[in-house]
Amino acid sequence: MAEQVAVSHDVTKLVERIKDIKIAMMTTVEPSGELHSRPMYTHEPEEDGTLWFFTEKDSAKIDEVKQERHVNLGYSKPDQNLYVSISGTATIVNDRQKIKDLWSEGLRAWFPKGSDDPNISLLRVDINRGEYWDQPSNVLVRAFGYVKAVTTGERYQPTGDEHAKVNP
Repeated sequence: MAEQVAVSHDVTKLVERIKDIKIAMMTTVEPSGELHSRPMYTHEPEEDGTLWFFTEKDSAKIDEVKQERHVNLGYSKPDQNLYVSISGTATIVNDRQKIKDLWSEGLRAWFPKGSDDPNISLLRVDINRGEYWDQPSNVLVRAFGYVKAVTTGERYQPTGDEHAKVNP
């Protein structure tokens, strides 16, 4: 039986799920066509779903985004059985005021010269679509699901199990 997946146009469902997950796996496309993923710190998501990332102007990801602007972002909270995948369009932003507006002192670990570092760029990611899996993380609920599946031969669908696609 095919899984029923809800479809929403409300990007806030994605933003709500990722707002406390600071690290995303960002996947870009190398010039050879190979996929390239790396962890990236996500700045506080904007209400409209715009996502911001600090990076170096001379990094491989900047060259990759210049060639192919489509990126994927993977977020997870395994301890809560929460997984989010976002496909978006990346834009390189070199606006010095925007860099200052988004700057936080924690970024100094990567950019010791601070927000005035001339090698800082921003990657702005506008969400094209996303998908999330948000499942109960209670061990007893999962154990019950296992027992039910084994005894009935049917997949257990717990209350609160949510899988949805978001197409803003």
